Amino acid sequence: MIPFSWIYFCITWFRNFLYDHGILKSHEYDIPVISIGNITVGGTGKTPHTEFVVNMLKDMFKITILSRGYKRKTSGYVKATPSSTVSDIGDEPKQMSRKFLGVADVCVCENRATGIGEILKEDNKNQLIILDDAYQHRKVHPRVNILLVDYNRPVSEDHLLPWGNLRESAKECARANIVIITKCPDNMKPIDRRMMSKYVNLLPSQSIYFTNFKYQPLRPVFPDSAGGGEPSISKDANILLITGIANTKVLREHVESLYSKNITHLEYADHHNFSLRDLHEMEDAFAAMKGPKVVITTEKDAMRLNELDFSGDMRAAMHYLPIEVNFVFDDQDNLKTQLLKYVAENKGDYRLHTTVRQF
Repeated sequence: MIPFSWIYFCITWFRNFLYDHGILKSHEYDIPVISIGNITVGGTGKTPHTEFVVNMLKDMFKITILSRGYKRKTSGYVKATPSSTVSDIGDEPKQMSRKFLGVADVCVCENRATGIGEILKEDNKNQLIILDDAYQHRKVHPRVNILLVDYNRPVSEDHLLPWGNLRESAKECARANIVIITKCPDNMKPIDRRMMSKYVNLLPSQSIYFTNFKYQPLRPVFPDSAGGGEPSISKDANILLITGIANTKVLREHVESLYSKNITHLEYADHHNFSLRDLHEMEDAFAAMKGPKVVITTEKDAMRLNELDFSGDMRAAMHYLPIEVNFVFDDQDNLKTQLLKYVAENKGDYRLHTTVRQF
């Protein structure tokens, strides 16, 4: 794979070179745009962090979230409605549209510049656009670029696709205004923060934050079929764990520690489109378990599973684990202050960091 990685490097380097030197044009907007993304393939927590930023700013701005709509079956610009399906807009946009119904709009478009144009046509009162997973989408030059890096997968130790998991060179981390190290351990100390900040070799103009995820109480996938409230799960209960995410290690460890170690795990690819065959596999696995049993999945997977026609007993037993972003050093207010400063004061200030260091 190494020769293919070098070819990929040449392609991505040349593309970034064209944008950096103005040969390819980036669109700039009077309306503030915040981009949240990464340079690795999957698994850094873009959607939870997007939701966090929306919750942080929703009382001050009218917000629209613009996503690509990965693995949807439509194309072009689509605005989410209460009746939108995963096929229409994708699983993560559906998750956000349900969560922020009446609070923030959710739209999808492969071309973010086209999507922003459509948003501004529809609503000239829009005050803030948040781009989900758009770090590589350089047709749009955001007011602020937030880069997410997985604590357990340092980009300095990774390689470009297809040899490794990097979408572009680690040096492109220099484009970020704010770097968030995600999935950090709970027991980080201030000295760990200083060492990590030195390790990632931040530029003077960049800020760094450290987060992890906190699992919330179980919620029903099918509220109309569940008894209501969080289910009571004994330590000897049988759990059918259904996942279609990039990394299941932390989730499984959480389920084992909090609920039960008697787990049957059906593991599918990230963003897997569940089929009728998959439904039968899940129902057969559920039927084979004896005694008390419950089905646990992720919130993202629940968006797709919710559209399948499960039998009554299994529907009632299906629950998902929501997650929320937690700032390890309790400095989320600093992030809020910084974002408001960028949004309010840096209009037209789209400086590219010219001093590039190895991340």
